[in-house]
Amino acid sequence: MSEESEDTDVFEITDFTTASEWERFIARLEHILHDWKLNNIPQSVQLKKEANEHWVERQESIQFANFKFIISEHKAVSDGQAEDVPSGKEDKAETEDRLPQAMEDMMTMDCDFPPRAHCLCRWYGVRHFVVLAPSAKSDAISSESKCNLLLSCATVAINNTNCKVPVFAQIQQKWRRMYTGVCEAPGVRTTFDMVHLMKAPPQYNHLEGLLSIFRSKIAGTVNLPHVSVSVRFTYVLQDWTHYSAWPQQPPDIEQIDSENDVSIGYAGCKDLPFGAIEDPIREFHLYTTWPCFNEDMIVDNNSFSDLDPLRAPVWSVRVRMVDDPECLLADYLLEFEKLCSRRESTEQLLGKAYQEESEGNIGQALQRLTDPGMMFIPKISTVVSRSKTRRKRRRKTENNEPEPLPNDLLNEILSFLFPDEDEKEESTSDDQISDDQQENKEKYRHFKTAPEGSLVYKLAVCMCIVNYNHGGMKAAAHLWHEFLLEMRYRLESNTLISGLKSGSPNLGYCLLHQKLQMLNCCISRKMARERRLKQTNHQASQDQNSSSEQRADDNEPRSSHTLDIEESQCSLTTSNKTDSDSDDEFFECDDDSIKHFDEVTTAITEVSSETDDGKSGTADAIRNSPDEETSSPLDSKGFVDSVAHQPEGRLRQCEDLLLQNSDEALFIPITQDPAPMTEDMLEEHAEILAKLGTSSEGAELRARMQSACLLSDMESFKAANPGCVLADFVRWYSPRDWIEEVNDDGVVKGQLSQRMKIAGNTWQEVWGQAKPCPAYRQRRLFDDTKEAEKVLHFLSSLTMGDLALHLMPVLIHAALKRVEQAEMKNLPVLRTTIEQIISSASKTTRSASQEIIKYQELIKQVRLVETVIARSESLKTKFSSQATGSKNQTEMDTFVSSLLEHPEVPVIGAAKGPAGSLIKKLFIEAHKAYRLAENGDEGSSSTHNSSKFPRPAGREFILRTTVPRPAPYSKPTHQRMFCVLMQDEFRVAGAFSEDTSFQ
Repeated sequence: MSEESEDTDVFEITDFTTASEWERFIARLEHILHDWKLNNIPQSVQLKKEANEHWVERQESIQFANFKFIISEHKAVSDGQAEDVPSGKEDKAETEDRLPQAMEDMMTMDCDFPPRAHCLCRWYGVRHFVVLAPSAKSDAISSESKCNLLLSCATVAINNTNCKVPVFAQIQQKWRRMYTGVCEAPGVRTTFDMVHLMKAPPQYNHLEGLLSIFRSKIAGTVNLPHVSVSVRFTYVLQDWTHYSAWPQQPPDIEQIDSENDVSIGYAGCKDLPFGAIEDPIREFHLYTTWPCFNEDMIVDNNSFSDLDPLRAPVWSVRVRMVDDPECLLADYLLEFEKLCSRRESTEQLLGKAYQEESEGNIGQALQRLTDPGMMFIPKISTVVSRSKTRRKRRRKTENNEPEPLPNDLLNEILSFLFPDEDEKEESTSDDQISDDQQENKEKYRHFKTAPEGSLVYKLAVCMCIVNYNHGGMKAAAHLWHEFLLEMRYRLESNTLISGLKSGSPNLGYCLLHQKLQMLNCCISRKMARERRLKQTNHQASQDQNSSSEQRADDNEPRSSHTLDIEESQCSLTTSNKTDSDSDDEFFECDDDSIKHFDEVTTAITEVSSETDDGKSGTADAIRNSPDEETSSPLDSKGFVDSVAHQPEGRLRQCEDLLLQNSDEALFIPITQDPAPMTEDMLEEHAEILAKLGTSSEGAELRARMQSACLLSDMESFKAANPGCVLADFVRWYSPRDWIEEVNDDGVVKGQLSQRMKIAGNTWQEVWGQAKPCPAYRQRRLFDDTKEAEKVLHFLSSLTMGDLALHLMPVLIHAALKRVEQAEMKNLPVLRTTIEQIISSASKTTRSASQEIIKYQELIKQVRLVETVIARSESLKTKFSSQATGSKNQTEMDTFVSSLLEHPEVPVIGAAKGPAGSLIKKLFIEAHKAYRLAENGDEGSSSTHNSSKFPRPAGREFILRTTVPRPAPYSKPTHQRMFCVLMQDEFRVAGAFSEDTSFQ
């Protein structure tokens, strides 16, 4: 039995040295307070009201058993204020006797009713504090025991670390925003308590009842001191019926139909829309404030109140904006940006009915390239019909479905993109450009888009509007299809594309603009070539007629040989005319035709000289015509490099230079223009040269490819200067490689540079290969027919996504110009923002890889600017338009700009100032309209001022005093109570201090 009893008695030892969860939590709190250096906070300078706008916050996680908290520090910092660092020079006794900064802030009236601050700063006046809150939104400390436990932990940690910053604990549900806290100092403790109700008790619905609560809380003193009171009433205006204009003009009801629907803000296809559809101003708040007065100065109870808003000494206002108003420009850009991710082609979107016409045009063009012998002579009726209907194309689908774009709208857009030829566009020279236009040109010169008002610029705007308003992507594809047909028509009819500057493609613009410039170059080259051919045929016809008249006058019978010559020449002329009419495009002259033409002209010369020596100028006129481009071609094989041959292709004399081997003047030849290239062609050309490698064959081929233009110029130079040498060519073509020296006798002698004398020099090799041949007989360096078809193929092969990505930089450019047109001049902050957007857009448009994400960021910034401008326009309509007089107008403009830049703006002169008078009128009329709608009787309104003004939406009271607590002999401490009374909220936040040394 004794052994069993010994086994059943177990001796348990409880180790009280092990830390509990409560102690671990306190230790963690102390560790964080030490890390944040809150145990040695110096006294800060007092901040003004506007200084509370900038808050600094840091936080860490902490855990009590299994319950997670977030501890955060909040501090108000003014702009440019450095972190508080203890100086170490203050007297230690003085530092210990001084109250903590939080207790001093409770009595500071400069920070009453801050416009933008933490709710604890508004309720208790503190501007540096620590908050302990549950980490999860669903967690809540609802029981009183847990609240006391958490507050006791904070109190122990504060005392152990000598922290003078108040610590708050969030209790109850988070939506109630209830806090309890404590602040400790040597000999003084301040407790922060709060009461939150949904409805205000009737006895506490005025200042008199709130004073009774405050006195009861600080009861215990013999003589209650006077209480200092600050009051603010808030009035909310939501009805802008009398002072609000439509943000956008409503659409014309007569123009709205089922075929061509028009949305709000649509003003045609010539300009992007701008502005908000709805009023971006949601509410207007008026604050009437009585800053500080003694409780005996004002009466406010159930039966009477001296707190008349029209007599308040301080007025301030703020506007509540619509969070994300619907803005037209940003919506248009976002809708167009969605096209960039689409991969459908025009054929897939429109079907085969729209593709047949394009395929016919392309097939005809390819047929001319592959079958030069085919001659197509169009009928006069076909040409006239095509000219009249090039902008009035109307096709019917197989199922008679309506077209994506209505015919009238399509004609309107095409007329805007391609103005009629009789309507000549006004060209502005550099001298006529105004200062504003020059400034805008400099501002956007780094954009890789398209010139303002150019074809691509207008196309981007039209595409964006059509995509948003007239059928989406399918309508945009329809417009692009019609655009390509117009490009094909202009190429075939030798009509230059309007809206593009002449000349080679400008690599500073976007690729789409370069391609259209290249197409324009092809059209102009084709027109010039056909014009030269027409002049040659005309000259040959005149010579033939002249010869016939001479023979008829002499009554001499023509030999059969002469008749054969005339028939041959007439046949050649007819053939040339046919080629011109059919737009026959060859990039090399027919050698057989040239030889035959040479034989014909030689025979004509011989016959004419035998018949009449005085009238033998026909062949000479053909060979030595002043316009060398229209002269007859000579066989290149008949030329040798000697002075025995007639010069051809001379442009003008080159100053006073003479040929090296003769006394003949040196002439500048007519040369071929270098082939224009777009940036993708340059990249392709560079890639081909790089692939040739570093071998000798590759280097030779590379040099031959790069010297094609040099060879053409040398052949033209030899034709213009018979008997010339390489030194003559270098003196004109590359003067730096011709070195002149004066010898001892004073004679100037020149020689080639060292690089020109190197054996195997490329220039020497090309000079040896070059034969005397004028430019008009050379193989064309630029094949305009082939390059034009390449451009049209590039354009037609673009998907809608590719097209949208090509037009996106141009559209951003047009959007920024539209923003600048609507910009408010009295908003300097907006000007800085726009400049930043322009700088960012410049980098984005010039990026090698066009990323749609960057354009999305630009669109967001454009939306922000558009929203600010819409808000400014709305406020200007409500306030500035109602002002009378230049002085009042200036004050109202400043007032409107301040409303956009600051969260709260004071009203100068309160109710008696220009802005205050207008605000008073707004509220009185809105209140009158409300009562009429509610009661239907205008005569029931009272004539008293207070009845004319609506009831306040919220009332805030701050009560302060300094009394000894808890006993009459205790040290006087600060007491503060904040109260807010609203329709669905009653909140009392009290900060009550007491002396802990003499209780």
